Amino acid sequence: MAFSFFALAVFLFLTLDPDYSTSPVSAASEGVQITYGSVIKIMHERTLFRLHSHDVPYGSGSGQQSVTGFPNVDDSNSYWIVRPVPDSGKQGDAIKSGAIFRLQHMRTRKWLHSHLHASPISGNLEVSGFGGDGESDTGDYWRLEIEGSGKTWRQDQRIRLRHVDTGGYLHSHDKKYARIAGGQQEVCGVREKRPDNVWLAAEGVYLPIAESK
Repeated sequence: MAFSFFALAVFLFLTLDPDYSTSPVSAASEGVQITYGSVIKIMHERTLFRLHSHDVPYGSGSGQQSVTGFPNVDDSNSYWIVRPVPDSGKQGDAIKSGAIFRLQHMRTRKWLHSHLHASPISGNLEVSGFGGDGESDTGDYWRLEIEGSGKTWRQDQRIRLRHVDTGGYLHSHDKKYARIAGGQQEVCGVREKRPDNVWLAAEGVYLPIAESK
């Protein structure tokens, strides 16, 4: 069953940093800024599949938790928490083009991760779920590249996510799994800029920008 915006808001309220003093979280509307601590879905522009994960390991490569593209909008395994890398930002901060950040899968607590293992279908860079609340490394670091003239990340804005360690762009295409995640499509890393590595922030609950004290 899909999480409602109310359930997401409750989740965010329970996990807010003590120093975060802005008014309550708000459901997303077009053009709203993405901030650290927001819980969002990330949509592949060309296929409209959402970035997704679940407690199913890859049967090859690293054997870590699989990351896929999921076709349905109302799926709770497609929510990701936007997190800063250590000592780089705080909850409620806007995220500028060029910023390095992390995405944590809300349900399983794994980090969106990549490395040099080959992806199962295309043989590109594998993208997986790794670690947890107390375990993260630089393989979880992604650099935000905003398409066009925007300076801070907003909903419905075209972006690329470039993996810091490998240089691979978060990528998907219409190559689909038959077994481990039937009907879901491969998500991988590709080092070249291509139309298939453009994404947008879609549904979610977005924290307002933190008020200055």
